[in-house]
Amino acid sequence: MVTSSSSWSQALVQISPYTFAAVGIAISIGVSVLGAAWGIYITGSSLIGAAIKAPRITSKNLISVIFCEAVAIYGVIVAIILQTKLESVPSSKMYDAESLRAGYAIFASGIIVGFANLVCGLCVGIIGSSCALSDAQNSSLFVKILVIEIFGSALGLFGVIVGIIMSAQATWPSKV
Repeated sequence: MVTSSSSWSQALVQISPYTFAAVGIAISIGVSVLGAAWGIYITGSSLIGAAIKAPRITSKNLISVIFCEAVAIYGVIVAIILQTKLESVPSSKMYDAESLRAGYAIFASGIIVGFANLVCGLCVGIIGSSCALSDAQNSSLFVKILVIEIFGSALGLFGVIVGIIMSAQATWPSKV
């Protein structure tokens, strides 16, 4: 028989809100960089392969790599914003509801931004790969596919906006 003191909710409440906040910040930057790296890997390999047939595509298709790199920058920006939300709290108020809410808000914000940017990096990488391969075959397709790539890049911005809105809930108790 499981007692109430060993339930998951009790375990989560016993974890410091600063731990949740730190993990959220780490996820924000780490998973965003993973998404950017994955997108650059997908785009870059196709770009290098397609450039063998049509060397002219190399310089103009680097915009796809730049879009992927922007995903990592989104994660860094949000991590800096989340870091500024941290405040010291007296140990007597560490586990107050307001402290827990602030820690959870920063954690949720980091997860939202990290995974939105992971998906954005994959999306931009796959579209960038298609753009490079299509441009090697028919140069008139570049601008058309680039517009689609811009829409894919907007997914990361949506994650940043939602993350900033979520982090607004992070208010720590006063020190008095």
